[in-house]
Amino acid sequence: MFPTQRPRRLRNHPQLRRMVRETILTTNDLIYPLFAVPGTGFSQEVRSMPGVYQLSVDKIVEEAKEVYNLGIPAIILFGIPDTKDTDATGAWHDHGIVQTAATAVKEAVPDLIIIADTCLCEYTSHGHCGYLQVGDLTGRVLNDPTLELLKKTAVSQVKAGADIIAPSGMMDGFVQAIRAGLDEAGYEDTPILSYAAKYASAYYGPFRDAADSTPQFGDRRTYQMDPANGREALKEIAIDMAEGADMLMVKPALAYMDIIWRVKEATNLPVAAYNVSGEYAMIKAAALNGWIDEERVVMETLTGFKRAGADLILTYYAKDAARWLNT
Repeated sequence: MFPTQRPRRLRNHPQLRRMVRETILTTNDLIYPLFAVPGTGFSQEVRSMPGVYQLSVDKIVEEAKEVYNLGIPAIILFGIPDTKDTDATGAWHDHGIVQTAATAVKEAVPDLIIIADTCLCEYTSHGHCGYLQVGDLTGRVLNDPTLELLKKTAVSQVKAGADIIAPSGMMDGFVQAIRAGLDEAGYEDTPILSYAAKYASAYYGPFRDAADSTPQFGDRRTYQMDPANGREALKEIAIDMAEGADMLMVKPALAYMDIIWRVKEATNLPVAAYNVSGEYAMIKAAALNGWIDEERVVMETLTGFKRAGADLILTYYAKDAARWLNT
């Protein structure tokens, strides 16, 4: 006769609960996104993302120092240029906004890891992630010509101080093209964090306010993934691994924990989850209205991402989470 099983025995004391806790979230898991804009002394809160700001490079440096002092190991940089054009010139120019910010942060906080978002949508006049056929108003990006721009962008970002390249445009062959470009330029040791499973999600709305990257026509469904598809994510990660990706990302995270789990089961590479702007905005709005306990909901959500298999979590709550973890 087996004794009666009583799982609650291990829940009776806070210290005991800590001892048997299966999933541990730490500051080492966190990556903080930052939005760089030209100018000096500029700080403007994003309307749909309270607590998140567009920042000039000097302000980005201040944020980077704070992030490092909180024990967060990395930031990811997004850029909003002064001008945009069909060639996404601001993305790959040696003095582009991300390049300028990367150089300044690396000089000020050399041990902080800088991830550069390697995409073109913030820099094109039409808001899509690459070249378009002239006169095409559907948003169908020309794949192979866009790869050449991504190679140039990645090389210029690493030259400026970026430690990791994170291509997010979901072009076919983008990892292989960027890897070749980096290797040819002498940056063989620079890792690629691929946005391998990036869905055409409604959760990106507030980000487009922050990055000024809303498409002027059409949508991104011809290159980002259908939210209904799971097996396709495994196809995408298999291709990116074969092309030389060093880390893989699932984006968004909250509605895609099953995808995080499936990707983690299918690879031995580090897996990142992007806790995207819409997810942040929903929690922040509910917290500001007093409807939820912000700290508990955030920490439960981030722990859920890690329990699902994420090794790294990109989140606008990184600084808050670090403070809560350190208290």
